[in-house]
Amino acid sequence: MGFRPPLPVFRGRLHDARTATVIGRALGAAMLTCFVTGVVSHYLQQPPSWAVNVLPSRPVWGYRLTQGLHVASGIAAVPLLLAKLWTVYPRLFGWPPVRSVLHALERLSIAVLVASALLELFTGLLDTVQWYPWPFPFRQVHFALAWVAVGSLLLHIAVKAPVIAASWRRVRPDGESADVDGPDRRSFVAAVGAAVGAVTLTTVGQAFGPLKDLDLLGARQPDHGPQGLPVNRTAAAAGVTADLVSDWRLRVVGPRPYEVTLAELRSLAQRSAVLPIACVEGWSRNGHWTGVPIRDLIDRAGAPPHARLRVVSLERGGNYGVSEMGASYARDPLTLLALSLNGRPLSYDHGFPARIIAPNRPGVLQTKWVTRLEVLS
Repeated sequence: MGFRPPLPVFRGRLHDARTATVIGRALGAAMLTCFVTGVVSHYLQQPPSWAVNVLPSRPVWGYRLTQGLHVASGIAAVPLLLAKLWTVYPRLFGWPPVRSVLHALERLSIAVLVASALLELFTGLLDTVQWYPWPFPFRQVHFALAWVAVGSLLLHIAVKAPVIAASWRRVRPDGESADVDGPDRRSFVAAVGAAVGAVTLTTVGQAFGPLKDLDLLGARQPDHGPQGLPVNRTAAAAGVTADLVSDWRLRVVGPRPYEVTLAELRSLAQRSAVLPIACVEGWSRNGHWTGVPIRDLIDRAGAPPHARLRVVSLERGGNYGVSEMGASYARDPLTLLALSLNGRPLSYDHGFPARIIAPNRPGVLQTKWVTRLEVLS
C-alpha cells in the first residue's frame, strides 16, 4: 500500500458533479456576458485603426447598457465563483495529485482558470472604486486576463463535456436516474441565487435608474454630485484652475485653422441633447447638455467628411488629457462641445469652460476642459 498523507475528509453531499454543473451554468453565463461586454468596452476606448471611423455613435444609450451589464455580470459572478469553488474544492485534495499526463494537463488548466478568474474579478471590483494597488496598467492587464479566463473556461468545458452532459441529464455516476440530493441541492442553489440577487439589486441602481434607491453598495450614487452628476476627476485633481482658464480660447486646427473665445462660442448656434455619462466603473446618468455641434466647428476649419478628430484638454497629468474620435462620432449631430449642463454653465469639475459629450461613448473619452480640436486626415 503506497504512502498517503493525512488529507482532509469532506463529508458534505453536495461536493459533486451535478451541483457543480448547476452552479457552473450560471457562472458560465455571467462570465461570458462579462467578457463580451468587456470586449465592447475595450474597443470603444481603444479601437483598432480599421474601426476608428466606423464605430457606431448610436444608440445613444449603447455604452450605458453594455458597460452596466459588464459590471453587473462581473459582480454577480463573484458569489457564483465562490459557490462553484466550494462544490469542487475537495478535488484539490485527491490522491495521487497527478495520475497521468492528461490528468496533469487537466489540473493545470483548472489552476489557470481559477487563478485568472479570481484575479480578473478582484481587479475589476477594485476598478469600480478606482483603487489600483498594483504596478501594472489595469485596462491592458484586465483585457488580457479576460482572454486567458475565457479560453481556459472553454478548454475546461471541453475536457469535462461528458461529465457535464451526464449531470445535465440528471444521470448519476452509477447509472441511476434518481436524485436523492435534489432537495438539498435546490436549497443550496436558492441560497446562491439569493446572494446573486442581493449583490445585483444593491449595485445595479448606479446604472439602472428605476433601482437607484436600492444602490447601497454601488461605487457611485448616480444623482449625487455637482449639477446632479457624479465626478470621477475633479478640476483640482486635473490641475485646472481659474487662472488657467482666465484667458481661455478654443483653437480649432485644420485646413482653415481659427480661434474663438468663450463669448464667441456662446454666440454660435447651440443644440441641446439628453445624453448619458456612462463610466467604465459601471455608473451612468443622463444629463441635459447644451453646446455647439462638433461638426459645425470642424466644418468651419475645412475638415474633410471622413476626418478623425483629436481633442486636447487643459488637464495636467492623467491618462485621458488627449482623446480621439472617428468620423462617425465627429459627424453625429448629437456630439457637442458642451457649454452647459442641466440649464447652467458647466462647473469646473464638469469641464468648464467646454467639454465633449457624445452618444454611445465611454465617459473617460468625454474629454473635459477642452482647449484644442485637431482635424486629422
